[in-house]
Amino acid sequence: MAKIHAVVITASDACARGEREDKSGESLIELLTEIGAHIVAKEILTDDLEPLADKLRAYADRPDVNLIITTGGTGFGLRDNTPEATQRIIERQAPGLAEAMRIETLKNTPMAMISRGVSGIRSQTLILNLPGSPKAVRESFAVIKPVLNHAIDLLAGETRHR
Repeated sequence: MAKIHAVVITASDACARGEREDKSGESLIELLTEIGAHIVAKEILTDDLEPLADKLRAYADRPDVNLIITTGGTGFGLRDNTPEATQRIIERQAPGLAEAMRIETLKNTPMAMISRGVSGIRSQTLILNLPGSPKAVRESFAVIKPVLNHAIDLLAGETRHR
């Protein structure tokens, strides 16, 4: 089984300026650590499209990274650019993950309908967009947690059926 080597990226102008604590990114690190993932890096970026896409591309192309999870920037706000940044750099879509997160979290809040997060693959790295609140991070992670290790195994070329 391939070990998860993760990068957590928070897209938030307020957090990047130091005006708000990054509780969502910290929640993601806790959740990933609980499942045995190695945290390669944690970044807080502004919602600017190009720098976000550049950072996603740089991490996805690293051989020591196989999972990038973003938090924030998935709503309808004018500066919410995380899905567009992700779409620019992925090579293959993985829509089932984003769809499952929206469907399941919709049971807890109608706000799930306005999450535009996407999921995809670049090289051997899975990229997942999660909403920006700590509650939404925990709920969304609970949805994808059961398949994360298998998804990473598949990307590593471990395709034997169990």
